[in-house]
Amino acid sequence: MAKKSKNQARLHRHARVRKKVFGTPERPRMNVFRSISEIYVQIIDDHSGKTLVSASSIDTVLRDQVKGKSKLEQAHMVGEEVAKRAKANGITTVVMDRGGYIYTGRVKMLAEGARKGGLEF
Repeated sequence: MAKKSKNQARLHRHARVRKKVFGTPERPRMNVFRSISEIYVQIIDDHSGKTLVSASSIDTVLRDQVKGKSKLEQAHMVGEEVAKRAKANGITTVVMDRGGYIYTGRVKMLAEGARKGGLEF
């Protein structure tokens, strides 16, 4: 039996978590995706299947601010930005979906930035 790649293992973990984590209109799901160089976050209402708010390290608003910063600092700034956008849309509480990634490093910094920005989860 062939060994799973890291991404296949992550997708398997993500599927397992998604069985239980579901975003409602009152408490939408905050989904995280991290690539090698960037980090992306979306706040999703799973009932309607729509993305309510999104932010990433390649956003036009954040692109100039994150230049020259470490990936951890970039993730923290993206977390604060998504929290600011969520509050502007009337979203205060979310359920965290870490996308199969371990809750450490950039995923943790993004979550801390979102909490600092005023999101509860």
